[in-house]
Amino acid sequence: MPRLDGPVRFRARGFAPRESPAAGAATLVLLLVLWQVAAWRGWISTTFLSTPLDIARAIAALAESGELWAHLSVSLQRLAIGWSAGTVAGLIVGFAAGLYSLTRSPAMAVVSALFPIPKIALVPLFIIWFGIGEGSKVITLAFGVFFPTVIATVAGIDGVPRGLIRMGQSFGLPRRSIVRKIVLPGALPSILAGFRITTATAIILLVAAEMIGAEKGIGAFVLSAGNLYDVDNLMAGIVLLSAIGLAASWLIGRVERALLGWR
Repeated sequence: MPRLDGPVRFRARGFAPRESPAAGAATLVLLLVLWQVAAWRGWISTTFLSTPLDIARAIAALAESGELWAHLSVSLQRLAIGWSAGTVAGLIVGFAAGLYSLTRSPAMAVVSALFPIPKIALVPLFIIWFGIGEGSKVITLAFGVFFPTVIATVAGIDGVPRGLIRMGQSFGLPRRSIVRKIVLPGALPSILAGFRITTATAIILLVAAEMIGAEKGIGAFVLSAGNLYDVDNLMAGIVLLSAIGLAASWLIGRVERALLGWR
């Protein structure tokens, strides 16, 4: 009979799930195989949905012609600039709202009022304000990324146990040290989770902005292929967007493992 006053052995593995990159890759490969087999057997009409092999051939042709990098490099540059600008601004406002009473209510009032507005609907307005060039596209991405970043940052700061902050104060730590050593590490999980959301949001807004007013970019390429009923290239563009999302998720995962190893 176990001792009643002894430590409780951790038995629920479900509370500490472990990632398996091999299992994730195998799942994606299996889905692609099923997709290809379904097309071969005629269960899926290739007139409206290209097969994985057809999409791979289209991507290879785009890479060989140089058109792939011409569109991809422009989109990646816009995505990097817009996401970075929105994230930096969101972190600044989020920490100001999370740490100081003076800025808390005004900042959250603005966020609550503007966040529900569909950002795609603002793309034409940004084009009127900032022109058809790169400015309107970058502003669209930054605007869409800013609000989720603020919310995730404030939520992360509010979620830091106040007992840890009081303990730091009892040891005489200055405010700057408490923020750097207690608040920031405690808020990081929420902030990084917000990054996963904002990267997906940025990709969606990138495509919308490029479809409305751009000659180069994955969004413009997808729109052009759709207008020509070129399903292979259309699906190739969609797969490239998915690959960008997967790469961003992998990068954020690496950052999480590097910064949140203490968990």
